Amino acid sequence: MNKPIGNTGNTASQLTPQLKQDILNGIFKADEKLVMSHLKQRYGVGIGPLREALSQLVVEKLVIVENQRGFRVHPISRHEMLDLYQTRSYIEARCIVQAIQRGSVDWEADVLAAMHRMRKAKNLINQGFTGLLQWETKHQNFHATIASGCGSQSLLQIRQSLYERTARYRLLWLRNSMASNDYFNKIHSEHQQLVDCVLSRDTVRAEKLMFAHLQAPPQTLDKKLDHVVTTCHAKKPSA
Repeated sequence: MNKPIGNTGNTASQLTPQLKQDILNGIFKADEKLVMSHLKQRYGVGIGPLREALSQLVVEKLVIVENQRGFRVHPISRHEMLDLYQTRSYIEARCIVQAIQRGSVDWEADVLAAMHRMRKAKNLINQGFTGLLQWETKHQNFHATIASGCGSQSLLQIRQSLYERTARYRLLWLRNSMASNDYFNKIHSEHQQLVDCVLSRDTVRAEKLMFAHLQAPPQTLDKKLDHVVTTCHAKKPSA
């Protein structure tokens, strides 16, 4: 029997982020049935905390509940992907505009540091799924650092929600595209252009660049989402 990854006696508040991260990282694939006995063993918890955590993830649209049939991971679709990324592109573009208008010199320094950490982590993309996730953490920290200068908690909360809802599509994009050095260099060039806009305080160019940059995943996956999902699920990451 596998040792539970959580602490025995986990409450729902402790379990929810663990379960959410496993869904976002593809441990549980889209539309997969979530079997209570397996979840109890994996997380070392009882039915009560599991149901409470799953109900919270239903609210966050990561899990669906089926009458008399339990819980299932929320399916993915081309329509949802395009809708989420279109909305997220608008929000990220708004964040960088406000950040450039309001951000301090310290914020600029934080953006430069995040860019440096991401650039130094390039070798991680060639180290399998775990390395890809480690690079993605630095990648998202870069974008979060840019957005942090906007000065609006409401805007940042909306951004975070959209980031989480696009995470599974982004994971498919990463596994399908980022192993290519040419593609990685293209994305890195876009990141450098965003940094240049931050330093020159060019809101007009930054807004256009950020919107276009956020369209890379849906443009790559569009019209071949089903094939990419099938291929990646065949190589489902181990827990």
